[in-house]
Amino acid sequence: MRQTTRRKTKKLDEKFSKRQKWTNGKNEKQNDETPDKQHKRDKKTQNYKNNTQNNKYSKTQNDKKMTKNTSKTRKETQNNKNMRQKSDKNETQNDKRTMNNLETNEQKLFKIASELLHTEKAYVARLNLLDQVFCAKLMEEANKGTFPVDVVKNIFSNISSINAFHSQFLLPDLEKRMGEWASTPRIGDILQKLTPFLKMYAEYVKNFDKAMELLKQWNDRSPQFKAIIQEIQSQEVCGCLTLQHHMLEPVQRVPRYEMLLKDYLKKLPQDDSDRRDAEKSLEIIATAATHSNSAIRKSENLKKLMEIYEMLGEEEDIVHPSNEFIKEGHILKLAARNTSAMERYLFLFNNMLLYCVPKFSLGGTKYTVRTRIGVDGMKVLETTNEDYPHTFQVSGKERTLELQARTIPSFDIFILSQAFQETIEIFQLKNESFKNAQKDVEEVSKAELGKRAPRWIRDNEVTMCMKCKEPFNALTRRRHHCRACGYVVCWKCSDNKVALEYDGNKVNKVCRDCYSILKGEGIAEGKKKGILEIEAGQFTDSSIVCGFLQYSEKSKPWQKVWCVIPEKECLVLYLYGAPQDVKAQCSIPLLGYSVDDSARPTDPPASFRLSQSKSVHSFAAETEDLKQRWLKVIRLAVTGDLPERPHTNGSNALDNNNSQEASTDST
Repeated sequence: MRQTTRRKTKKLDEKFSKRQKWTNGKNEKQNDETPDKQHKRDKKTQNYKNNTQNNKYSKTQNDKKMTKNTSKTRKETQNNKNMRQKSDKNETQNDKRTMNNLETNEQKLFKIASELLHTEKAYVARLNLLDQVFCAKLMEEANKGTFPVDVVKNIFSNISSINAFHSQFLLPDLEKRMGEWASTPRIGDILQKLTPFLKMYAEYVKNFDKAMELLKQWNDRSPQFKAIIQEIQSQEVCGCLTLQHHMLEPVQRVPRYEMLLKDYLKKLPQDDSDRRDAEKSLEIIATAATHSNSAIRKSENLKKLMEIYEMLGEEEDIVHPSNEFIKEGHILKLAARNTSAMERYLFLFNNMLLYCVPKFSLGGTKYTVRTRIGVDGMKVLETTNEDYPHTFQVSGKERTLELQARTIPSFDIFILSQAFQETIEIFQLKNESFKNAQKDVEEVSKAELGKRAPRWIRDNEVTMCMKCKEPFNALTRRRHHCRACGYVVCWKCSDNKVALEYDGNKVNKVCRDCYSILKGEGIAEGKKKGILEIEAGQFTDSSIVCGFLQYSEKSKPWQKVWCVIPEKECLVLYLYGAPQDVKAQCSIPLLGYSVDDSARPTDPPASFRLSQSKSVHSFAAETEDLKQRWLKVIRLAVTGDLPERPHTNGSNALDNNNSQEASTDST
């Protein structure tokens, strides 16, 4: 080990000695050179250094340029690459977005079809409840003679046909199609095939108002009828809803189809094979829906009337097609003696004002009706009171109230007064039209028959054919209008057609009398009219008193009748089913009858009786004031004295009794 180290050291020393000798020799040689040689050598060395530096600088600059060019090229290349990548990415995203949109539309179309099927199942269950439960049980009881079978038929109309159509045809086809949706994603063809049957809804909607009226009437008249309905309504299947609420479903169903089909067409591509069928289906459904729109508006009003009916403890008879809700709100009533303010609540309708007192109840807010004021003859005046600002006065035939707006934002006096004034004006306008209705019909029938469109008598103004006097019913005698005179007649009396000038000489359905006149044949003179065959409209402007009263003979159920004591026959009381009936149900010669107005527990308030021998006729007015008006006339007639027609404004009879018509609905 030591020997190896020594050898390495010796070699290094020898190498150093040689280098030292070479360096010394070189220095000696340079020292021996002349100054010129030395200068040349230094210059040469300097040039070499300069050239070397220049070369290095040039090379460095070239390298920098090359590097810069290379960097620029790389940058451009990278930009091009990024642009290509971005373009590819955008194309990919657009493709994905297009695919997503297609998937979303398909999903939405499936969702709409699924919703149609889901709501159809629920609707069929509701139809089955109406047809197989309510109608079936009421019909079973009616067959026992408890109440007329026609009443049940008129209430439920053609609900059995509607139920059969949906449960046996439309629902099974929809269920089958949804099961095949993957291979056949379409519903337009099904709806197009079946939608013509939706026209049957026109009959149901047309009968809806009458059904609601009959339902309310017999619910009050027959305990058995009411008990059956209440028993079914208490079952879980009814969902705590009344029969009236369930009967609204068919009215609202067709517009629901229209809405779903419109959404379906919005999502359906223009070139889809189902589009043509879907558009045709929508056209048919939209036509059928027009019959339901007005009924839906009425149903919304009916729902509100039902809510108010429940708030009033189900004691006030306000659920009636002729009643229209206008406004409600809290109000303060000023006492007459000390002007203290008391909390009250108002319900304003198209024909009456309900003045109510709040009461506490566990079932929610309830009210007790303190006063009912008819809109006929009502006046609203703003009053001045230093202690109580924002007061006004409501003056009616039944009572005058001094009221104060409780808070300006919630029940502004201006808005309230405006609502009152508009309601009064509309009522007066309709009242004036009612007074002139018969005159208008006669004027057209005599002078301009077929040349001018007549004013149609409303269906609810008559209960019998205005030609043959036969009562209307839902099955064999339905209401029809003569296109020439506007009378409401049965199908037998309107089985004639003739061209009418006002309708571009198109052939229209007319009654037999108008047909004979327009054909120039004249009217064949019929048999002499009986004592009851006097039109109620003839007494409208020439009566001592007339209006609606509740009537009962012996122990029969109470019914609403139009009562008239004519000016020419002021000792006779005529009873009609409606104000425009052409034949009275009966007449009562008042002479010799005794009058009894004592209260009986079984009779309604404000009732009185006319009795002679074993014949007893019971009547009931809405208010005590109206009762006294009738008794004032009747007490004179039964003694043989001739009562005089009141001369207030020339139309007291109607004014007196339109308030009765508006108010006696609750008796």
